[in-house]
Amino acid sequence: MKYLRVAENVVPIGEFKTHASALIRRMRATGYPLVVTQNGRAAAVLVPPEDFDAAGYREHVRAKIRAGLAQADGPTFTTEQVRAGAKARARGAKKG
Repeated sequence: MKYLRVAENVVPIGEFKTHASALIRRMRATGYPLVVTQNGRAAAVLVPPEDFDAAGYREHVRAKIRAGLAQADGPTFTTEQVRAGAKARARGAKKG
């Protein structure tokens, strides 16, 4: 995602309402996010769908990394313990 160009990509909500279609076309063409302000404060940020998807994917990867790191701090098992557990689960599945 490209960084914000404040002079070009911050618009008051009234201007956004009036020129939404043109502003969205410009956002898509430039790839820059569009910040919509309300009472002088940022109220919303519009980004191209590809950037939104990429941000979601990055967060998904970060969550997986955090989970892996947390799991790495947990207990460890020997190969024999893993095999015994797998055999026990397999026997339980056959009975069920």
